[in-house]
Amino acid sequence: MASPELVSALVPAYNHARYVRECLEALRAQTHRPLELLIGDDGSSDDTVDEIRSFLREHGHEFDRVVFRPSAANRGTAATLNDLLAHARGRYLFLNASDDRAAPRAIATLAAVLDADSRAALAVGDNMIIDDAGERIYWGPRRQAQQVPSDTSYQTWAQYLRADFGSGVFDARHFGRAGTLYRGNHVPNGKLFRRAAVEAVGGWRVGAMEDWDLNFRLACRFRLRFVDEVLFCYRWHDTNTIRNPPLVDGPRAATKAAITDQLRNPFVYLRVMADRDNRSGLPLWSLLRGQPPASGPGEFRAGRPPEVRARSRTARIRSWRRWRG
Repeated sequence: MASPELVSALVPAYNHARYVRECLEALRAQTHRPLELLIGDDGSSDDTVDEIRSFLREHGHEFDRVVFRPSAANRGTAATLNDLLAHARGRYLFLNASDDRAAPRAIATLAAVLDADSRAALAVGDNMIIDDAGERIYWGPRRQAQQVPSDTSYQTWAQYLRADFGSGVFDARHFGRAGTLYRGNHVPNGKLFRRAAVEAVGGWRVGAMEDWDLNFRLACRFRLRFVDEVLFCYRWHDTNTIRNPPLVDGPRAATKAAITDQLRNPFVYLRVMADRDNRSGLPLWSLLRGQPPASGPGEFRAGRPPEVRARSRTARIRSWRRWRG
């Protein structure tokens, strides 16, 4: 059954004049309606704004509502998304970067998942990888582009993430859980959010890796759901942010620090403990014995003796409070 809910498609754009029209055409081709389109240009210095305005003149009337928010300054993706969030009216939010494109049934498929699970804050499918020209490519062992797949190739984004995090991370028990997201982001692109959930956790955090940080905060309160179907095309090109260490290192460190700070809340910590997978590296025993945590996620030692497993939830909280002083 088709979802009747209004969906707000959020498109943060920055210097993607070459790709943005393809992105918008894919949103125009979505089978789901009602659909509103919200675009935020983050101070592009190329022809991105002109491409957006040209598309809206031709096809803006095909959406239930259109909002275009160009900015003279480059504020960053998180600030752009928070601005669009403030103008969104849909019950669900579909996040689509301006260099990527969605499959025609992406929104309809994911909306059905959120409709069926009122406790889910996010639904996402798998991603095909495409190149500058929009043609499908594959990743080698180090994410180098390959035109023809080989025995060592990753054919989708989720296949790569399974190899990186462990295949079990996409099991229903572990996908999108705080105890797994604690050690890194394994949620693909092309996400559909429940707007009320995003607002409940405060939106996107400026200065952090906005996707990982938001996914973790959502996972501490809600469910995240994965659909094992290719619903999105992630574009791999020379200007991808994740290929530029100077642009990534600072936000990654800020995200690790933010997650570590959240773990000082005993209820968040216990939620992470309950949801952790066998590669999380997060122990309970060292904290209960008065040893402070390491400086960031992924740096804790493993190990949890039987006497600790037997402790009650109340005893764990009391021990945690004693450690905090």
